[in-house]
Amino acid sequence: MSKAQRSYLPAAGRDLFLPVYDLTAKVLGADRARQVLLDQIHFRGEEHVLDIGCGTGTFAVLLKRRLPAAQIIGLDPDPKALARAKSKAEQAGVSLRFDQGFADALEYPAETFDTVFSSFMFHHLHSNNREKTLREVVRVLKPGGTFYLLDFETSESSSGHGFFRLFHANERMRDNSESRILALMDDAGFADREKMGTRPVLFGLARAAYFRAVAPAVGRGQA
Repeated sequence: MSKAQRSYLPAAGRDLFLPVYDLTAKVLGADRARQVLLDQIHFRGEEHVLDIGCGTGTFAVLLKRRLPAAQIIGLDPDPKALARAKSKAEQAGVSLRFDQGFADALEYPAETFDTVFSSFMFHHLHSNNREKTLREVVRVLKPGGTFYLLDFETSESSSGHGFFRLFHANERMRDNSESRILALMDDAGFADREKMGTRPVLFGLARAAYFRAVAPAVGRGQA
């Protein structure tokens, strides 16, 4: 099946909302949550980095500004979002690459990247695609490379105020609990994983969680 034939959920949920996606993400706290993630990471500065589900490129551009010597690729299946990402990079005066593709079928050789990021994308995926995506991340990471996942987190129970119950009513969001994400990372073959912390988003009505997972230190030898 070609990229054009595969279905996907656009970054804004619907193409109609794409023009206001960046402003909405900023107002609701997603941009600040991404900055907080980067503040917790020590970079060498010349890494090969992949941002899966890059959407309109906000995080990829932020990465390139912080790491001008790094080789950064943003990946997304949505050509309309990628067009905005490329324009955003040009306006920011940074040079980086954007590829069209799916996170569960990465078209990169094994052990290519030092670091892989996913920010506010994971909850878009169905359960089987999450498993495939994490296995692909392990495959393309260099030995000892690191995967950082930032996304909305649901609690283990459906208790709480109405907004949390609304989250739990969505099948994909129910899969975004701490225990479920860590279990998926274990099943994918990461050597180590941890939850780094949480941060309120959506004006305190929801929370985002930071996860870190490390690829095995010994090469896997996959092509």
